[in-house]
Amino acid sequence: MTNFNPWVTPLNQKLIETTGNGWQIEYEFFDCQSDILACLTYTLFQENWQHIGLGHIEQGSVLELEFQEAPKKCVLYDGYLTVIAQEWHFHLCIEETIGGPNGETPPELRKHRLISKAAFYRRINPEGEPRSWGIQFWNGAGEKGMTIFFPNPYVEEENLLPEGKANWDKLKLYNELREIYVLGQKPIPFTKNPFKCPYIAVCTSGRCYPSRKWQPTFAALKSAVEKADLDVEVRTTGCLQVCKLGPVVFYSEDKTWYSLVQPKVAEQIVQEHLVEGKKVISHVYPPGNGELETVSSQD
Repeated sequence: MTNFNPWVTPLNQKLIETTGNGWQIEYEFFDCQSDILACLTYTLFQENWQHIGLGHIEQGSVLELEFQEAPKKCVLYDGYLTVIAQEWHFHLCIEETIGGPNGETPPELRKHRLISKAAFYRRINPEGEPRSWGIQFWNGAGEKGMTIFFPNPYVEEENLLPEGKANWDKLKLYNELREIYVLGQKPIPFTKNPFKCPYIAVCTSGRCYPSRKWQPTFAALKSAVEKADLDVEVRTTGCLQVCKLGPVVFYSEDKTWYSLVQPKVAEQIVQEHLVEGKKVISHVYPPGNGELETVSSQD
């Protein structure tokens, strides 16, 4: 495990992109290692959801979405940040995705999907005045991905404000984040990756036909974790990529998948794996995964 560094080293890289009719986009790039992206996206979507929009911009089309309420879920699984709003959701690959317990994602596709470049940007009009602000992400193939939109000081409830009446307080979040992630003038306000809190999750997906009765397994896990006084969150999740072998359980600390986890097995997993550090080999998925770790831990 690498040590968490709360300071971002400035890249000091800028790019001006001409978009036509005298308009330009000024990009200021920043380091997008996984811990840095995790802290930034947690700040955006978990703590400041009401102050931002997100979407995708291409010539001829623009998608913009806004949160009406706090996200129902904001989690990291297999490299993908998943944020679930009330009526929609999205995924953003901020760590390498391996493709579930069987490692089904080819190496070249892992590199393609992963966010590899990111920048704070300003759209500048022909008079040299910034008119909109945001963050742009690119994937490993250099393709533009998600765009984050910050409040526009020139706009109030979709109406342009009169000249000289811009509300510059709207750029407070943009400026604060830029100082941290672009300029490196302030530390990241976290002591660890906020998405790396240990958790154990139960799949509730209908694909796992036996796991339609996931509730007893969830209850057993929660009770066992509380009884053992562990600092581990017990949560539910969507598909864990082990279909039709439910109830399926995933432990985040060492990325272990378990299948056919009935309540008694759930209690065994908590005691033997989470407390004693020995995987319950008979239920590890795929079969055989974990035998080496268990043997070596007993040497």
